[in-house]
Amino acid sequence: MTIQRITPFLWFDDQAEEAAKFYASIFSNSKIGRTARYSKETAQHVGKAAGSAMTVEFELEGQQFVGLNGGPMFKFTEAISFAVRCETQDEVDYFWEKLSEGGEKSRCGWLKDKFGLSWQVVPNAMIDMMHEPAKAEKAMGAVMQMDKIDIAKVRRAVEGK
Repeated sequence: MTIQRITPFLWFDDQAEEAAKFYASIFSNSKIGRTARYSKETAQHVGKAAGSAMTVEFELEGQQFVGLNGGPMFKFTEAISFAVRCETQDEVDYFWEKLSEGGEKSRCGWLKDKFGLSWQVVPNAMIDMMHEPAKAEKAMGAVMQMDKIDIAKVRRAVEGK
């Protein structure tokens, strides 16, 4: 495994292994890496079970992550999210349903997964439209009315249909 200079480090209460397996089951180019376990001494110090996972390394679509079972004192917020870029509506539909399973769907392609981590499921076509000044306002107007992004509806709005 090539060492990535910047790696997202995700703080879970005690679900890092479950989360890594959940994410790896959704993204096809994924794998679970090494797991460091709490020793008896360290586990007593932090209130975890000896032998339980402390950190779990995993990779999703070539992006490396580390999950830490650090306890309940820190929670995920929408201030940090991961964007999943999609080529087709089928990809949008797939990632929207899989990532939101047991979580919470929101507006404009945003959702929280069952662990509270925020994701954006974003069609590349929409991103392209947002970068064209003549299309951006109409595209954004359409997106603001949606939960899951519908590429065809955004295109129709941009074309004035």
